Amino acid sequence: MTAALKEWAIAVEALTHGKTILLLRKGGIREDQGRFTVAHRQVWLYPTYEHQQPQLLKSPYDQQVQPVPSGWHSEKVVLQAWAEITHVLPIQSETAVNALLPFHIWNDRWVSDRLRWKPQQPLYGLLLRVYRLETPVTIPYHSEYGGCKSWIELAIGFSDVKAQPVLTDDSYQHEVSQIQQIVA
Repeated sequence: MTAALKEWAIAVEALTHGKTILLLRKGGIREDQGRFTVAHRQVWLYPTYEHQQPQLLKSPYDQQVQPVPSGWHSEKVVLQAWAEITHVLPIQSETAVNALLPFHIWNDRWVSDRLRWKPQQPLYGLLLRVYRLETPVTIPYHSEYGGCKSWIELAIGFSDVKAQPVLTDDSYQHEVSQIQQIVA
């Protein structure tokens, strides 16, 4: 597996610790054809730091972000988990998005901003079954990992890494059911 989904480090941390299974995406500026698509179903969770904004996060996540200068990246990237994207849910209803607030880390301002940006395109809810690595993997940063895009291909493939699901099957299915009821 070499595919990776880039996401704010604080969101990767929340996913890795079972605080959420939901990511909301419209995609990066450099997405193929300007639209967000799910390119892979099994992905590494690649943490990014540059665009994290504490004012767009709910408490306590807003207090955990360490701002970095524009263009900053670590020389080494620590991968703590991989995920299976089990559901891709297009969401255009502001009512549904607001009802999902308890299920993710972003605040209502972030949600409102995302809905207004490219309003003709839906916001996508990705439900992720996350597997935390028993031993995190450290990889070197490569310049092609940079930029405003959701998907990257890592220069290194991994096999034989041991990982455990963050949530039990029952806990994961319960979360999925609650979110699907809102989106339906």
